[in-house]
Amino acid sequence: MKAPERFRRIQDLLGQHEFLDLATLARDLKASESTIRRDLDQLAAKGALKRTHGGAMAVEHKTDELNFVVRDTRQADEKDLIGRATAALVENGMSVIIDGGTTTYHVAKHLGGKRIQVITNSLPVANQFSNSSMVETIMCGGFIFPRIGVLLGPLAEESFSKLHADVAIMSAGGITSEGITNSNNLIVAVQQKMMAAASRVILCLDHTKFGRHALSFAAPLEKIHTVITDKATPRDQIAMLQKQRIEVIVAR
Repeated sequence: MKAPERFRRIQDLLGQHEFLDLATLARDLKASESTIRRDLDQLAAKGALKRTHGGAMAVEHKTDELNFVVRDTRQADEKDLIGRATAALVENGMSVIIDGGTTTYHVAKHLGGKRIQVITNSLPVANQFSNSSMVETIMCGGFIFPRIGVLLGPLAEESFSKLHADVAIMSAGGITSEGITNSNNLIVAVQQKMMAAASRVILCLDHTKFGRHALSFAAPLEKIHTVITDKATPRDQIAMLQKQRIEVIVAR
């Protein structure tokens, strides 16, 4: 593959993902990491992408990635199936932490008929229950992160460090055998407190998140009890999770 074609392919891939590391790009483009590194440097010099440690981030894509409405339109059918399957695991009387992902928002949409306590840092999730007489909603403190409507920062982290829940329903930017990652260090810091506060952690991921590394490391796989995904997730990825004794539910 010649350089101009690699350039186009790199930009196409970064249009689909917030962040890509050198190893992933080298594998997808069938080129050496040193070649990809030079390509990224050239594209960064032209302003076509942003170089990061070990990879690159799309300059224009970040706005969409951090836009709840835009993100919620991606894999919408799969997210709704995952949301329904996850909600089925929640029983009356449970206390449930729900993070600010768009997939977990679809979980919230299917929880309205249950008598539960919801603890969240997500404005869209909290708004979902604003008129519910059955769901008691608790929001953490913190500052509102623009465009995705989540509360982050030290106040949010402190809130979750003082709470306990039966289950935490989480999302992620990517998952590999190394663990789960997300798009922002502030998001990750709150998610880590959420996981620590819950007796069980359920991870809701559509198939596009598998084999993907986002910017910030959130947790090793051992922190996850259940993964709920869609039928397009590769079998080898499911087997990888099951080998780690993680329950995998394929929503249909």
